[in-house]
Amino acid sequence: MKNRLRELRAARRWSQADLADRCQVSRQAINAIETERYDPSLPLAFTLADVFGLTIEEIFHPDRAETPDRAETPDRPETTGDPA
Repeated sequence: MKNRLRELRAARRWSQADLADRCQVSRQAINAIETERYDPSLPLAFTLADVFGLTIEEIFHPDRAETPDRAETPDRPETTGDPA
């Protein structure tokens, strides 16, 4: 998952430790999220959004290259437009 965490943090001149303190997580957790080695839990994503005054979608977005096309997923039937 791609994110804007480093950009948002740098704009506020916060260190990773500053952001970690605000979110009550370790500096290493912030580093792992910023370097896209770790996707945060939903509660942490909400906390990060609250800290920055943004929505989750304004911070995180899926890496489309790694996300399969929804129409190609085997457990989802394709629609042909014919209601038969």
